[in-house]
Amino acid sequence: MGSQVSVDARGVHVVIVGGGFGGIAAASQLQALSVSFTLVDMKDSFHHNVAALRASVESGFAKKTFISYSKSFKESFRQGRVVEIDLKNQTVLLEGGEVLPFSHLILATGSTGFFPGKLNQVLSQQDAIQAYEDMVRQVQRSQSIVVVGGGSAGVEMAAEIKTEYPDKEVTLIHSNVALADKELLPCVRQEAKEILLQKGVQLLLSERVSNLAELPFNEYRESISVQTDKGTEVATNLVIVCNGIKINSFAYHSAFESQMASNGALRVNEYLQVEGCSHIYAIGDCADVQEPKMAYHAGLHANVAVANIVHSMKQRPLKAYRPGALTFLLAMGRNDGVGQISGFYVGRFMVRLAKSRDLFVSTSWKTMRQSPP
Repeated sequence: MGSQVSVDARGVHVVIVGGGFGGIAAASQLQALSVSFTLVDMKDSFHHNVAALRASVESGFAKKTFISYSKSFKESFRQGRVVEIDLKNQTVLLEGGEVLPFSHLILATGSTGFFPGKLNQVLSQQDAIQAYEDMVRQVQRSQSIVVVGGGSAGVEMAAEIKTEYPDKEVTLIHSNVALADKELLPCVRQEAKEILLQKGVQLLLSERVSNLAELPFNEYRESISVQTDKGTEVATNLVIVCNGIKINSFAYHSAFESQMASNGALRVNEYLQVEGCSHIYAIGDCADVQEPKMAYHAGLHANVAVANIVHSMKQRPLKAYRPGALTFLLAMGRNDGVGQISGFYVGRFMVRLAKSRDLFVSTSWKTMRQSPP
């Protein structure tokens, strides 16, 4: 996409539900093409949550990770919760009673999970920034920290803490032997483990926390006892959970019950159209596409959805989305990283340059056509 040329869009109005990475990519492209749209999100600001973990350990970083929707999209943005999608009348109903008609619908509702990796509360931009600054203080007070979950978020969280505060004791507890996402090359997963060990992170692998329901999360305590199913006990000051990501299906589950996969994602065809609905697209985490749930993929999905809306208006053939060889970069603190591009291993120096320093924050500000603070 990227073209600034407007298209003949009479009678077309696209409603985008969800202002995550896919949602803002779709909105900015439609805006550039002068296609009428409304972006709906419960929050007043886009959250660049790729950088949420650094915002949890480095004071002053959080303000770079929240970007106002209304400054970018003006009257094309609505802050609100979607309570109903009426397929027959092609409308979206907001909690306050406002009805948004659509010719095309893009569902980009994302996923939910534990803070600090995800921010699920509906907070103002200022309060959201403050929530991360408060988290920084909890980390700073703690001499010992346990990170639960050794997927990519847990690996990056442990690395961020140890990079910013090398003298703190950090223990990562993971239920599997290999760290990070299973789709990554074995050599990438192994190198992530080696980097954590080099930074001094203690690893408890093939162990599950058995008393998770009783533990306080993200709050400093004089002593917290974390217990595992193998009988290991870790005394700590702070517990941070980095697992349990769930598809956010609240907005669409009643309208699309028969089109939902078991995890809550929407079944789509190769054009990212929801099964049986040629004018409705699902992108990002809520699309049932066999690939890791990543911001990068959400952006690729947005490109396809917007292209297909334009192509359908011009009665041109639609563009198919084909998952390619995996590109996945792990930031291991600002000074290290590991990953792969199009299925090929890339060295730590390349990942540091590409992701670790700025965590793609500047890319989101550019997408939103604003200048970072």
